[in-house]
Amino acid sequence: MTVLPDDGLSLAAEFPDATHEQWQRLVEGVLRKSGKEVSGEAAEDALSTKLEDGLTTRPLYTAPETAPDTGFPGFAPFVRGGRAEGNAASGWDVRQRIAGTDPVRVNEAALADLENGTTSLWLAVGDAGVPAEGLARALDGVYLDLAPVSLDAGAQFPEAAEALLALYAERGVAPGAAHASLGADPLGHEARTGQALDLAEAAGLAARTAAWPHVRALTVDALPYHEAGGSAAEELGLSLATGVAYLRALTDAGLSKTPLSTEAAFGELEFRYAATADQFLTIAKLRAARRLWARVAEACGTPAAGAQRQHAVTSPVMMTRRDPWVNMLRTTIACMAAGVGGADAVTVLPFDQELGLPDAFARRISRNTSTILLEESHLARVIDPAGGSYYVERLTDELAGAAWEFFQTIEKAGGQAAALRSGLVAERLATTWAARSKKLATRREPVTGVSEFPLLTEKPVVREPAPAPLTGGLPRVRRDEAYEALRARSDAHLAATGARPTVFLAALGPAAAHTGRATFASNLFQAGGVTPVHDPVSVTPETAAAAYAASGADGMAVLCSSDALYEEQAEAVAAALRSAGATTVFLAGRPGTAAAAVDEYVFAGCDAVAVLSSVLDRMGVAS
Repeated sequence: MTVLPDDGLSLAAEFPDATHEQWQRLVEGVLRKSGKEVSGEAAEDALSTKLEDGLTTRPLYTAPETAPDTGFPGFAPFVRGGRAEGNAASGWDVRQRIAGTDPVRVNEAALADLENGTTSLWLAVGDAGVPAEGLARALDGVYLDLAPVSLDAGAQFPEAAEALLALYAERGVAPGAAHASLGADPLGHEARTGQALDLAEAAGLAARTAAWPHVRALTVDALPYHEAGGSAAEELGLSLATGVAYLRALTDAGLSKTPLSTEAAFGELEFRYAATADQFLTIAKLRAARRLWARVAEACGTPAAGAQRQHAVTSPVMMTRRDPWVNMLRTTIACMAAGVGGADAVTVLPFDQELGLPDAFARRISRNTSTILLEESHLARVIDPAGGSYYVERLTDELAGAAWEFFQTIEKAGGQAAALRSGLVAERLATTWAARSKKLATRREPVTGVSEFPLLTEKPVVREPAPAPLTGGLPRVRRDEAYEALRARSDAHLAATGARPTVFLAALGPAAAHTGRATFASNLFQAGGVTPVHDPVSVTPETAAAAYAASGADGMAVLCSSDALYEEQAEAVAAALRSAGATTVFLAGRPGTAAAAVDEYVFAGCDAVAVLSSVLDRMGVAS
């Protein structure tokens, strides 16, 4: 009788370990059933996914592929967190953004947020928010020794910072008790607006707040690059270049009357990053950001100062205007990823962010997203919970490498300011966004509720207009923008005629033959605001004309069935549809199938935006 080791999980102890090659052979068998004859590494490659920045996600990661040693939380290279205790003591800082120009209403929102789970405030001040002179009224009743305040004031950062510091003095808040981020970000403002600001003012502000241990004068905001279509590595590389530019400014005796030491300069910076619904990429991005900044600190001779302070914000780029309720799911995943990635502060943007000023319900949901993850899911109780994952560690390492390479490109171009002014940054981000736009247009990157499973009958969500965002610099892109333009055309047509443009789906044969392709075609056309209509009973060559006439379709019909039935019936059904008035007959399937019978094809991977734009043009829907 064999005595098994007493480890509690020993039932498989006598079985031999499986090998990588055995797993590959099993993969080969599965792929063979789907018609792919590949073997070995090629089988593994067939299941891999290409990401931006030249990265690839493989289907399997094992111990030999792990990244370099990441150390411990609170110690360089800070991959696992900038503080030894991480967020385990009290969770991350739940930072609520408040935009609005009326100090009274901003104050009402701030008090409601703080009373219901928010732990700090992120206030828009100046051109896109409350006036600097109204800051005292906006913070009336806020205990400034308990609630940290983060300012976003653009070019008005000197006035906003002065107003907040004066408020601390007026209310008797000692320098050691104040917790704030004054938000000076001259290069971020230039990226947003194209207007250059003097770094000397930011350096002077930092010299003034150096004696305030918990007040940071400058923010390195990477959102302008993310919102211009930048990839994760580009966002990291540009934030790194900006941070280095600020270090140089703060320690430059020729720029500041009171230059800071290198260590003190590191303490004046906070970094802001986007958190997306790609949870693993977000986790890796925040971990890689800390590693990269630690490398800068090491190069500056102050490795202990390289613990990056991070503020994560759920991505505006991923937020949709149609079916905005789905944004709650996106921001929940993004918030979770930010917390797991070790962000010090997390802002969950309300689901109606892109529609105007968020209402009370949306603000409540955004607050409660963090509350549930912290209090019910206990997400912060473990420091760096993704640490040790072969995939996360590898992705962190590869992303850090790609970001460092881009950072070096920026430095070789003369630094962040020079790269912005030369157009290098704009061109690089535009190229990245153009590639991603193709994925969105072909629905290789789906947008639920917009390019996939749209709801044409949804009632519009209307909100009070928000202050106009700053413009003039890098563009602001959104994943839904191409489809939003198509839907806007459909909306205008509905308002003018009382009906949306309509396409007839000619489903052939039994449900098993046509359901898949009919569902595909229905989703595709609805993404452009075109209502799909099909007869409850599958059409035949004899019934096609009558079914089309009864549908009210605007000249368009789509054949939906199996390849076998296309060969049998497509020509006759297409002829019947044309006799009934169809000017264009599509086929849902591979190009070339029943080629003589149809005019065009819709298929997985086709440019849906181009197809839908052409369809609306031919239907006479104004652009």
